[in-house]
Amino acid sequence: MGQIEQGLERALRTRPIPSSTEARLRFLLARNRGSTRKVATMLGVSQRTVQRWVTKKPGARRPPGPLQVRAIEEVVLARWQPRVRARRRAQAEAEGFVFHTRARFGFAAPAGSSDDPRVRWITQDLPGEVARELFAARDADGGEQQQLVILARALGHAYFRDGGQRAHGLGIAFTDVEFADFSIG
Repeated sequence: MGQIEQGLERALRTRPIPSSTEARLRFLLARNRGSTRKVATMLGVSQRTVQRWVTKKPGARRPPGPLQVRAIEEVVLARWQPRVRARRRAQAEAEGFVFHTRARFGFAAPAGSSDDPRVRWITQDLPGEVARELFAARDADGGEQQQLVILARALGHAYFRDGGQRAHGLGIAFTDVEFADFSIG
């Protein structure tokens, strides 16, 4: 998962997901009314394996392996705050969002010009149509590169071209993303 995808996920949540594997398993069990069978089906393991992970008996407890820990995390992420995520996504698509990033950004310009690509801190309001494009790309498994293209076009228009007032026809460079955060509402 790239920086942009992680930033989008953080923006859609209002509370952090449980950090430990045990807490994540407790969340999955609570969501499924304590049914180890349903949790096992979601994770692709046997019911007995889930029972071993959550048992209170000393000596009988077995921690999940690295592949199972990753599967548990993915299942929890997919099921964490679904209504909040849907509401925040709709709000971003309707009202827009603020994008915060530190990345190599600029116009493809001659060396030494003020617009030469360099690492910049940028905080910029972006409209809802950009949020719609980003979410559509994410839903279609477009990948980090497609999301970079969408954000480069939007930031180029809003940040460098001052909403289309100047610097027409120059190519945008947006690479080496160190972090990407989104503020919704």
